[in-house]
Amino acid sequence: MRKTYRVLGLLIALAVVVQASAIAFGTFGFINEVEQGGVIAGSVEAPNLGPMLHAINGTLVIPVLSLALLVVSFFAKVHRGVRLALFTFLAVVVQINLAYFSFDTPVIGLLHGTNAFVVLGLALTAARAAGREARVPAAPVVEEAVA
Repeated sequence: MRKTYRVLGLLIALAVVVQASAIAFGTFGFINEVEQGGVIAGSVEAPNLGPMLHAINGTLVIPVLSLALLVVSFFAKVHRGVRLALFTFLAVVVQINLAYFSFDTPVIGLLHGTNAFVVLGLALTAARAAGREARVPAAPVVEEAVA
């Protein structure tokens, strides 16, 4: 279970990196479209897959992974594992809410971007906690000399 916990933490971190890549892809696609003379309007579909990938990954993949991390944390016996998984899950919940609020108040998008680093850090910390315990050698046994 510890290995599963570690892999889930790493997958969440990877998914956050995919999020950043997808939104960058979408943003540069929009910029390119406008520079080519296109007009971005509410009725126009996105010029590339970036926003769609960002939405799917952020509302489906990452939440499912963070929920799985939380469930596994109860069985993995990782030091502070439940706490790290819970904080990761809560940060993901906050992240989704910040995204929805950002559509009405775009300045909240700054918090959405910043909180992504929180999710990334928590996921990596969780993965590291699981890996660290697996590498800790047993304490050496010291025998006392009998006089």
